[in-house]
Amino acid sequence: MIKVYLKQPVYVERIDELGTGLIDKYEIYSLSGGMWHPHDEVGHSMLCSGHLEWGDWIATGANGSHWIIPNALYEQQYGELPVIPKAVADYMKDCKNPTNSAFHSTLYEAFDELFAASQDVEHWIEHNSDVFARAWLDGYQVEEDK
Repeated sequence: MIKVYLKQPVYVERIDELGTGLIDKYEIYSLSGGMWHPHDEVGHSMLCSGHLEWGDWIATGANGSHWIIPNALYEQQYGELPVIPKAVADYMKDCKNPTNSAFHSTLYEAFDELFAASQDVEHWIEHNSDVFARAWLDGYQVEEDK
């Protein structure tokens, strides 16, 4: 059996009491047609098939398609992106920059050429190599300034 992994970016938004603007954005309607209340079931969307409840997620794929992810499934299968310091994010961008062909590298080369990074970046990557690798592959969030 051959398995193929195709990774594409996915943008998700949570349907919650504060995100009622999403009701209009995704053309969500109630089957009962009544007023919206935070604890009512949400209903259905004109842009994606399925039943929505408060706390569920609507995902948008790279091709603009939409689908519903129940909150329990989202929490089980989708982790938060790793958080890395800004200096590490800058180093990663330099490594992945295709216009800088002398420094454009693979993940292996990014680890192998740590001498080109500052001592702080080198130290962080050496002590957080699993987080760095995951950020390289899956994306990341930049740590907020303290």
